Amino acid sequence: MGTEEHKAAAVKSVRIAVITLSTTRSPADDASGGWIKERLEALGHIVVHYEVIPDNSDAIARSVLAVIRDHHPEVMLLNGGTGVSPGDVTVETVKGLMEKEMTSFGTLFAALSYEEIGSPAILSRATAGVIDGTGLFCMPGSLKACKLACEKLIFPELGHLAKHLIEA
Repeated sequence: MGTEEHKAAAVKSVRIAVITLSTTRSPADDASGGWIKERLEALGHIVVHYEVIPDNSDAIARSVLAVIRDHHPEVMLLNGGTGVSPGDVTVETVKGLMEKEMTSFGTLFAALSYEEIGSPAILSRATAGVIDGTGLFCMPGSLKACKLACEKLIFPELGHLAKHLIEA
């Protein structure tokens, strides 16, 4: 089956959770999470959960697992906490929960970021994987980075990814 045939069988409306990791933002001033949520809804997807939580390992693990258990999203999008500062713990936390890693996401995101911002792209540790049947993407928290990751990589593959996860 070719790529076009594969995508033709993709899920049209995906159940998605959006989580912003930040110690300074709230839902009222969360430009990145708000944009992701609004854009997903405009594309016909269903946002089953949205929240802003601190970039803290316990809070992240607790929230990710509870959202998967309670809302059953096919995909979860996390923004924030992917840098190299001591407080950036999103990647370490979710990698410990992942059953599978989608290694190409981080590589492709880094290449696209490099085209846009140059060498600072090496500071991002964007990652993706699967936790209990839910596809999970972790991207930087800046609005520009979220738009890049979502528009170029994640949104075009949501239905395709969901189809494969549902088949399991």
